[in-house]
Amino acid sequence: MKRRDFIKGLAPMSLLPFAINGQPIRAYGNILGAASEDFVDTDRVLVLIQMNGGNDGLNTVIPLDQYSQLSAARSNVLIPENKVLGLDGYSETGLHPAMSGMRNMFNDGKVNIVQNVGYPNQNYSHFRSTDIWLTGADWNETLESGWIGRYLSEEWPNYPNGFPNDKMPDPLAIQIGSIVSPVCQGMAVNMGFAISNPNYYYQLLTGDFGDPGNTWAAKELDYVRRIAHQANEYTEAVGAAADKADNISTLYPETSLARQLKIVAQLIAGGLKTRVYVCTIGGFDTHANQVDMTGGNETGAHASLLQNLSDSVNAFQDDITKLGVADRVLGMTFSEFGRRIVSNGSTGTDHGAAAPLFLFGNKVKSGIIGDNPQLPNVPTVNDNLEMETDFRSIYSTILQNWFCLDPQTTNSVILDNFDRLDILNSECQTSSIAKDLNKRAGDTYLINYPNPFSSYTTIRYYSEGGHVQMEIINTEGKRVALLVNDVMPVGEHQINFDAFDLAPGTYYCRYQNQSIHHTRSMIKI
Repeated sequence: MKRRDFIKGLAPMSLLPFAINGQPIRAYGNILGAASEDFVDTDRVLVLIQMNGGNDGLNTVIPLDQYSQLSAARSNVLIPENKVLGLDGYSETGLHPAMSGMRNMFNDGKVNIVQNVGYPNQNYSHFRSTDIWLTGADWNETLESGWIGRYLSEEWPNYPNGFPNDKMPDPLAIQIGSIVSPVCQGMAVNMGFAISNPNYYYQLLTGDFGDPGNTWAAKELDYVRRIAHQANEYTEAVGAAADKADNISTLYPETSLARQLKIVAQLIAGGLKTRVYVCTIGGFDTHANQVDMTGGNETGAHASLLQNLSDSVNAFQDDITKLGVADRVLGMTFSEFGRRIVSNGSTGTDHGAAAPLFLFGNKVKSGIIGDNPQLPNVPTVNDNLEMETDFRSIYSTILQNWFCLDPQTTNSVILDNFDRLDILNSECQTSSIAKDLNKRAGDTYLINYPNPFSSYTTIRYYSEGGHVQMEIINTEGKRVALLVNDVMPVGEHQINFDAFDLAPGTYYCRYQNQSIHHTRSMIKI
């Protein structure tokens, strides 16, 4: 067996958690004396579907009221008007003809479309714009943590110490797909469990990796595989959840995205307490051959992508409904940017700005948020769709109205105050014990005011007695100030932080007292 074949044979190892961004693979047991976690008690689940490449929003959600402008701008990729799928109650807007599944979900009250989503000063690089969407950063800011990672860090600040445990025996987040997303990167560790290739998923569950063959490295390969399987303490929980439920829907297409969503449906129905699942579908960088002109502009590469997305989401919704867990699940699609108004000479579209975004599930308010994009009468190749909704408003809405975070904690996660949108039919109902614990964690252990601040802010914290260390770090993880490093008596304390000499931006206050760890973001303006 060649060295590269031996390494290739180790692929299931990449399924283990804590193997992202260079983190070592290791199992974490329930450490004696680890502090119990102060989290919001909810069984709600968020499923993110990342559409890599930059989806053409104008051919996805079609502004029929401006069809003449579309005809002038993109005749070589334009969807025939008589092929556009109508939406109940919205005669001026329709969907690509390949999206019948999601059109039916919309008409059944299970899809919300948010128009013109983006951020100010759009960056047209795939890598940079994806990074902005995953981290929730401003256009001129680089963050090392993802927005989901910061949310999970707020809920479980001690992670991974003491995990899994009785209160949270399961992965906090699961990333499925060939691309490992940094959206779950927390302040110090990645908060997610990665299944980096869904084709290896059942090997992870069963430990049945197949016969390594009769080679000199066979015993070594088999040993590494078995140890990897046994060492992963989450494998048992994931396997148990998978054993408790089987997919029911027969609508799933034979695609990678559908296989990812089948796994998600199975694990949710099996009782896994995981909060967030991340799935991916690629191919949306449609610079050329976006449509098949021989078969009609409603066919081709983009049509296949949208049909994959639509059919997979529709099957997933059908599955979780039949499995009895649909009320617990909210789904969201997103792409790093849209495409230009004017098509190019290669029957494609180039990198653009704002684009529509889909939310789906039993608890969404079906309809369309925002207006159809406004197209110039004579668009040029440099014209773009203007942003109407900042993507972080959607994040803020999900955190507050779905995951039941209080506004102050939400602002800490999103790093600013963004308006919530009226997109969910859900009320936050958490136990009083969980609320009290969370209130203590948020309002007593560590808080600063004002936040954002210009030069000074007061930090209030609670000591359980013993040694306290409190430091300020920047987005690169470097310490810029050490505020407390001493034995402090039991009780509430406060300290003034002088940030006059620091550059404006995002900073983090990291606090440790015995086994209690908390990290809070603060913004200097």
